[in-house]
Amino acid sequence: MRYLFKATLAAGLVLALPAQAETRVTFKAAKTGSSYYQMSVQVAEAMKAGTDGAISVTVEESQGSQQNVMEVRARGADYVFTSPPALVAAAQSGTGDFDGKGNPAFDEIRALFPLPSLTMHFVMSADSGVTDYAGLEGHSLLLGKGSFGASEGAKYLTAFGLDGKVEIADVELSNAVPALQNGQIDGFVTAGSWPAPNVVEAAASVPVTLLSMTEEELAKAGSAKLVIPAGTYAGQDSDVVTTSLPVVAYATTKMDEDTAYQMTRTFWEEKERMGAESAWWTSVNPQLLENVRGKLHPGAVRYYEEAGMPVADAQK
Repeated sequence: MRYLFKATLAAGLVLALPAQAETRVTFKAAKTGSSYYQMSVQVAEAMKAGTDGAISVTVEESQGSQQNVMEVRARGADYVFTSPPALVAAAQSGTGDFDGKGNPAFDEIRALFPLPSLTMHFVMSADSGVTDYAGLEGHSLLLGKGSFGASEGAKYLTAFGLDGKVEIADVELSNAVPALQNGQIDGFVTAGSWPAPNVVEAAASVPVTLLSMTEEELAKAGSAKLVIPAGTYAGQDSDVVTTSLPVVAYATTKMDEDTAYQMTRTFWEEKERMGAESAWWTSVNPQLLENVRGKLHPGAVRYYEEAGMPVADAQK
């Protein structure tokens, strides 16, 4: 009886021990089918594997970076999202796409870690006969709605003197591939990191041409030059010159320091494994932290200082 009592007592003590608390996080990036949505899924899997399930990430579909930033106003401590740093800076200063839309909540945005850069793709059906940007005149083009890629694509049309000369299709980016296949549009613009899943799908189903920028067009675009190597997509026989923009994963000051620390640490520790699955992760390195124009989350700063990664005083 005495041993039975001890065994029962021991079992009771084990049952009474608190289970490890699970931290739930919502990760919002882009439309399903885009490279950034797939990246979000990979980040979610990495967080689960790297923390033994202590951090559980739910991926939410998004209309794009502008929506992601705007939702900061109503979201809580569990909200993580992706955006180009330039868009966050615009929100915090009330300029550009956020002219007249300023909100104190935007000042609480804090960076966690960099992601593969946005890569601008202008994808045209071969049947359209369009092989350069000047040839876009008189053709239909899908830009999408609410995404940074859509606003960037519109900016390029203006820079290249094509305002009012291109028919902008009123179609969601998620419908770009079937619309191209059915001949409803001549082409579409997407900003996913290469290789972009929707471009892979399009090129595998119909002959397409990716437009390449001249040096003059690059200067007018005003963004960093990037070359998509030949053979990245089906039928792509030569390098494509385009532009890229940095992208960062953000939280807000509502997130506690330990969660931000664990997410940042896990991202970098799992990055090599993610890179073995998808080529776009191999382009991410500590030097990309230089692209963060605002402040890092204190939890992220703690990790970077422990890991010896460069953090500017203005980012702390």
